[in-house]
Amino acid sequence: MLVKTFGSAVYGIEAITITVEVNIAAGTKYFIVGLPDVAVKESYYRIESALKNCNFRMPRQQVVVNMAPADIKKEGSSYDLTIATAVLAASGQLESESLDKYIIMGELSLDGSLQPIKGALPIAIQARKDGFKGFILPKQNAREAAIVNDLEVYGVESIKEVAGFFNGDLKLEPEYVNTREEFYNSLCNYDSDFSEVKGQENIKRALEIAAAGGHNVILIGPPGAGKTMLARRLPSILPPLSLYESLETTKIHSVAGKLAAADALVTIRPFRSPHHTISDVALVGGGGNPQPGEISLAHNGVLFLDELPEFKRSALEVMRQPLEERKVTISRAKFTVDYPSSFMLIASMNPCSSVHYSPRLGEWTGRRPA
Repeated sequence: MLVKTFGSAVYGIEAITITVEVNIAAGTKYFIVGLPDVAVKESYYRIESALKNCNFRMPRQQVVVNMAPADIKKEGSSYDLTIATAVLAASGQLESESLDKYIIMGELSLDGSLQPIKGALPIAIQARKDGFKGFILPKQNAREAAIVNDLEVYGVESIKEVAGFFNGDLKLEPEYVNTREEFYNSLCNYDSDFSEVKGQENIKRALEIAAAGGHNVILIGPPGAGKTMLARRLPSILPPLSLYESLETTKIHSVAGKLAAADALVTIRPFRSPHHTISDVALVGGGGNPQPGEISLAHNGVLFLDELPEFKRSALEVMRQPLEERKVTISRAKFTVDYPSSFMLIASMNPCSSVHYSPRLGEWTGRRPA
């Protein structure tokens, strides 16, 4: 019997709908095709254990799983629930009439419970564009996906609930989030505020001017002068995020898996402070499976580079183009992804111990380093 279910693949901050076809016929063995990576191939063992522990049976026939389009690489463990649902339907353990109305995503544990996935928000946006009725995903990601209007989002805790839902034995309540209310209620809710800084009038005035124009800033001063304290409080005097900026920022953090289960939207401007030992790829993004780097996670916010001279020269040089174009492009042999990276750069450093500026003479004195 042939059954189709639908999942989604995330590339950059956009999603592509994936059709999972499962056919059960006479024979033996389990085959999965359509450019799956190792994590997808290993899904067989998770699915088999999950079905057994939830009192379902894994078919002892030939099971062929095709993930279309076949020329797009499928990565990660979030297809477990998509494949397992199709296997149950193809083996007659689950009603398949309404499967084509839902996007189904989730990582299975061996006991049948579900683990959270990455990129729930872009997947939900694409599901609405493609005309799907609903989105079934782990409960931890439900609020994140529910900010998309006109899409029924069902957060589930195990594959038992999914089977009960499609068989009509269990009624699930869709997750509801009032996007605008959620946005305005938590807008500008910063832990640290610029008004807490006492004194430092000159540097506070300089940062206010920089924030007004979106200018980059370098802070030079001795240890303990308050450079990091001031930088951390800078986002609180930037203009509040618009709803569009909030959604765009949330998509990036969703793809990177940085959203907490209780969060639906990123409503404050991000502040990222990477360590000076950071690699080029971690800073600008990339890798075998391209992920957003620190400059993209700081999109619509502030990127703070503490102890600027300690950063590798190569890491600083790769930031030049993203600073100019406000986006970073990561190219691979078969695809190219763009991550937005419009941020305000704040850097700090200590003055050289052997060179000092003399206000009386109006010049630098002492020995300059070689």
